[in-house]
Amino acid sequence: MAAWVLLALAPVAAGVMLSFASYYGDHMVLQKEPAGAVVWGYGELGAAVTVTLSRDGGLIVMKKMVQVKGPPGTWTTVLDPMDQGGPYTLTAGQGSENVTLQDIYFGDVWLCSGQSNMAMTVLQIANASQELVDAAHYPYVRVFAAAPACSDVELEDLERIDLLWSIPTAENLGHGNFTYFSAVCWLLGRYLYEALRYPIGLVEAAWGGTPIEAWSSRRALQACGLPEDMGSPALSSSISPHRHLSGPQTPSVLWNAMIHPLLNMTLRGVAWYQGEANAFLHTDQYNCTFPALIADWRQAFHAGSAGQTEPLLPFGFMQLSTYRRQSPDDSFTRLRWHQTADLGVVPNARMPGTFMAVAMDLCDERSPYGSIHPRDKQNVAHRLHLGARAVAYGEKDLVFQGPYPTRAVLEVTRGLLNVTYSQELICRRRDTRAFEVCCSSQPSLCAWLPAPVVAVESRTVMLAVAGCGTLVLGLRYAWAEWPCEYQSCALYNSQGLPTPPFLLDTLPAGETPGCLETAGGRELLLLPSSWFSRGI
Repeated sequence: MAAWVLLALAPVAAGVMLSFASYYGDHMVLQKEPAGAVVWGYGELGAAVTVTLSRDGGLIVMKKMVQVKGPPGTWTTVLDPMDQGGPYTLTAGQGSENVTLQDIYFGDVWLCSGQSNMAMTVLQIANASQELVDAAHYPYVRVFAAAPACSDVELEDLERIDLLWSIPTAENLGHGNFTYFSAVCWLLGRYLYEALRYPIGLVEAAWGGTPIEAWSSRRALQACGLPEDMGSPALSSSISPHRHLSGPQTPSVLWNAMIHPLLNMTLRGVAWYQGEANAFLHTDQYNCTFPALIADWRQAFHAGSAGQTEPLLPFGFMQLSTYRRQSPDDSFTRLRWHQTADLGVVPNARMPGTFMAVAMDLCDERSPYGSIHPRDKQNVAHRLHLGARAVAYGEKDLVFQGPYPTRAVLEVTRGLLNVTYSQELICRRRDTRAFEVCCSSQPSLCAWLPAPVVAVESRTVMLAVAGCGTLVLGLRYAWAEWPCEYQSCALYNSQGLPTPPFLLDTLPAGETPGCLETAGGRELLLLPSSWFSRGI
């Protein structure tokens, strides 16, 4: 099998050996226009390096002259923006010494990061045999995988690589369990290629059982007021008593070793699948740590690429799927909510330029890798690629997320709460526990009661809330670790995209402008819940 362990820092130790940085190689994809691709490597201190891009037949497209600076003796250049396509040859020359990379293409480069659901390989997913056979049909979706690594300091280059830039094969997409290549990353790239019809480069940097703090820089943690050691022996130790925290947990160690080395790379977007670990650790800090990570990665990649990676780097993520059936614990549901910065949908004011794939309806109780690792990665990646097309590529009129509530009217005399949504609704199941309302005069003593679905009409759901009287202070949907069976949650749109879970305050008439008494009842203002800020 084509497993690789590359000591990328050997050129630095040698001092004079000319080379490209670790993650440049034959078959790679460099970012196409309008950005310029950053290319860098190692050489003899003070020497001049000529970087030449040529067509396969030898026709020179461009030359760049740069000087090796140091320490540590590196050279960097930015190629002129290139149209999609290839193949090209990329050569670095220093005196009589040359290093050449072959079969280079220009397209879009996506970084895929996170924990074990991102690390699950194509070998492990549903319909794996056919997916592996189909790999041969996508020679212009190229793959690269960094090896898991930790560091207490920020590294400038990768220390180890699991998979050098490669044309996809059944072998390198299905190397083994939780190794390489990421199924979600591969399927995202494949779906994007089918929509865009030009080369896609995929870079995997994932490690199972890891919390967001390990992927965050010190700056990002400080932005949330968190100390570097987080004050938690469990987090600052490499060993956790919880089996789903099996990877490194020390703050910043994965940022240092697996993300910081990639900052010079010009990127088109990021895909993120992480959060299970934080459902068991610092759950209610995620509404800060996740937006802070996104903002920090954007700033760092923009600066590291000399401004070539756009400042509002598109950032897509998978909302958590399921774990335990009928669990009384709501940490998974809280984490899902915090993944949206407590606003329910993205993009939003706190998370601009983001997009999300809802996965709570893709449960897999019989997964041989544990129910926390569902095998349906095709639907996850399909939903994510819709968001990428809409948010990253600006595709107009593309529906990329499910319906979301926009209005509620309380009919006190009939004991009904009529909730209006942003899209036409498809009701797949009238689950008596899908909707719940808060009935109390004191939010801190809120009692959540089921609000059964009475009827679904076009964009409106009618809920029975007779037990509440006039005190409907909150509305929540799918607020459970395992909210429904496979693809059988209550509400979807006509494209098959599920309504995401939500937790909303419902402000009664008279307490805020805009709450009106209408002919149909009392209109309620729906706001993302402030309950967590109240400490509930």
